[in-house]
Amino acid sequence: QVRGTHPDCSVVLHFQKREAECLERIRSESQTPAPPGQEGCPTEWDGVSCWPALPLGQSRAVACPEILNVFKKSKGLIQRNCTEWGWSPPSPPYHSTCQLETLGSNNDTEAKARHFVTMKVLYTCGYSTSLAALLLAIGIFSCFRKLHCTRNSIHIHFFTSFVLRGTAVFIKDSVLFSDESIDHCTMSTVTCKAAITFFQYSVLANFYWLLVEGLYLQTLLLLTFTCDRSYTWGYILIGWGVPMATVGVWALTRLWYDNHGCWDDYSSLYWWVIKAPILLAIFVNFLIFLNVTRMLAQKIRCPDLSKSHKQQYLRLTKSTLLLIPLFGVHYVVFALFPEHVGVDARLYFELVLGSYQGFLVALLYCFLNGEVQAEIRRNWGTWQRSMESNIFNLATQDFTA
Repeated sequence: QVRGTHPDCSVVLHFQKREAECLERIRSESQTPAPPGQEGCPTEWDGVSCWPALPLGQSRAVACPEILNVFKKSKGLIQRNCTEWGWSPPSPPYHSTCQLETLGSNNDTEAKARHFVTMKVLYTCGYSTSLAALLLAIGIFSCFRKLHCTRNSIHIHFFTSFVLRGTAVFIKDSVLFSDESIDHCTMSTVTCKAAITFFQYSVLANFYWLLVEGLYLQTLLLLTFTCDRSYTWGYILIGWGVPMATVGVWALTRLWYDNHGCWDDYSSLYWWVIKAPILLAIFVNFLIFLNVTRMLAQKIRCPDLSKSHKQQYLRLTKSTLLLIPLFGVHYVVFALFPEHVGVDARLYFELVLGSYQGFLVALLYCFLNGEVQAEIRRNWGTWQRSMESNIFNLATQDFTA
C-alpha cells in the first residue's frame, strides 16, 4: 500500500509536537508569576529545543535533538546563559554542534528529488496501465452473457477494488502534492482526510476481495454440488462490508482521539485499526493457500473426477494460488518493522510494483483465461460472418438493380 508520511514529515511533526509541549509549559508558568527578587529567564522555545526557566546568572546545557538519525550522534552540548538582557544565544551554535548527516552536496538533493519524480512517473504509468486493463476486463465479463456466473462476478468485484485503489492513489496525490506551496506535512483539511479515508477503504477492500477469491476457491473444492449463488451476498458483505465497518471505526477513532494532520501518519497507534484486519486477511488467505493446495492434490488424484472438472479446478487454482502469496508476503515482512525502516524498499514495492498488480490480475483472470478467449473468438467469428453476409447482400442488391 502507499505510505503517506514521508520521513521528512516525521521530523517536522516531531518538532511541532515538542513546540506545542513547550508552549503549553510556558502558558502554565505564566499563570503563576515568580516571587519578587527571584526573576530570571522564563521558559523559551528557540525553534529546536525547549529551555526551562532559569534564575538570573545561571546557565543550562542541552544535548542535540535525536530524531530518526537526522542528526549525527554528537556528544557536544549547547549552552545558554540567563543574563539581565534575557537568554544568551546558543553556544556553540546548533549548526556546528549538531551537524546534519552528510548529504554531500546540492547534487545529492537534486538526485533524490529526481528519484522521487521518476518513481512517481513509474507508478503513474503502472496504475494507468492497470486501470485500462481492469476496465477492459470488466467490460468483457459484463458484455458476454456466457461469462455471467458467480465466479466471474467475484472477479468483477475484485477488479473493481483495484480500480478504486488506483483512483484513490491519483486522488490522494492531487490533494496532497498538487500544490508545492502547501505544506503537506501539516495539512489538516476535510478534503485531505476524506482522500486518505477513501484510500484506506480501497486498500482494505482490495485485500478482502482477494480473501473472497480464496474463500470461493475453497468452497468450490469442498462443496462441488452446492449452488454457489447462495453465497454471493456473503462474499459481498465480506469484500465491501468489512472494510467499510473497519474504516468507519478508524475514522471515528481518529476524529475523537487523534484528529491532527491529514491522518496519513502511520506511526500513530490507531493505525493498527487498519493494519490488524489486513494482517488477519493475509493470515487467513495463507491458511486457505495451504488447505486448497492439499485439497487440490487429493482432487486431481481422484479417478472419479471428470476431465472438465479437473481443468476448471486447475484454471482457477493456478490464478488464485499465485496471487495469495504475491499480494501478502511483502506486507507481512514490512509490518514487522517500524515505519521508518526500509522506506526506499517500501516505496518501491508499494508504489512501483504494487501499481502493476491490477494489470497482473486482469491478465490472469481474464486475458489468459481459456474460457474468455474462446468466447471472444466465437463472437468475433459470428461478427465476421455477419459482416460478410451484409456485404454480400448489398453487392447482390446492387447487381440485381
